[in-house]
Amino acid sequence: MLSPKFLGIGIAVVALTLVVISISDFQVSEIDNNEILSDENETSKEINFLGDSPIFRLFIYEDDVGILPNKESYILEIQAEFKPDLEQVYDEISVLNDKQNSVVVFPIFTSSAYSLYPADISTRDLGFYDYYEGLCDGPITWAGNCLTTQIKPDIPKTHNASGLGYEILDLLGYDTITDIDIDKNPEILKNYDKVILLHNEYVTKTEFDAITNHPKVLYLYPNALYAEISVDYLKNTISLVRGHNYPESEIRNGFGWEFDNTPMEYDELCENWEFYNIDNGMMLNCYPEDIIYKDTKFLKMIKDY
Repeated sequence: MLSPKFLGIGIAVVALTLVVISISDFQVSEIDNNEILSDENETSKEINFLGDSPIFRLFIYEDDVGILPNKESYILEIQAEFKPDLEQVYDEISVLNDKQNSVVVFPIFTSSAYSLYPADISTRDLGFYDYYEGLCDGPITWAGNCLTTQIKPDIPKTHNASGLGYEILDLLGYDTITDIDIDKNPEILKNYDKVILLHNEYVTKTEFDAITNHPKVLYLYPNALYAEISVDYLKNTISLVRGHNYPESEIRNGFGWEFDNTPMEYDELCENWEFYNIDNGMMLNCYPEDIIYKDTKFLKMIKDY
């Protein structure tokens, strides 16, 4: 849900609801700045290293920097890689050498729902967050149905889509799937002993049932399983069905889920993070995007669960 807010110096908001990370939130390394890397699918690209993590080297490609209407720069997606000489640390927090039967679910539906690019509404289709801001009842309704939006698998993995959390866990060797994999084949989760959920806010009823019926789920981000959507794979779209104040304003969780912990997502500092038990797993009490790349105890907890 991630309501409009400023999270300290440098956090900006796009279209009032999209939280993005300003470049000023990270220190850019003067030594490694502007290095040229070769990408196997593209020509060489300029990158900037972000010097703020004791565990990983964080960096951004030049294409992953956007410009707000006020000319402020912000980060769309952060990449991560291992640092040298930290093998012992990685042995403790990764599953590369002791492969677990666990899987991380990337929230492709939520990522698509939050995608408000470009910010200029005159040049893009409207979506859920335009509806929430009341932009669909006035003279711009011609722009499209705000309750339906395109599935966008290739857009940057942003803060709202738990993009850095996904990047870190993928780097540490966890298997990964997406919402689409579960919706099309809910039996897939039976292949795994442990399911790690990210900010999977928008899910189908099929996905909700598959996740809540699994015996061991780590709900790593609050606000998961919050709104019900439907999917049209022929048109490649998702549509809001219920939840997040729709179709009536008093409706919060679209599934009436008793374990909804949405209010906890507003704690992004995670200074007093802890996991607590629910019927089919454990939940975290804060939004961990800003600690998952630097807290070895936190990453070890994920591994050991």
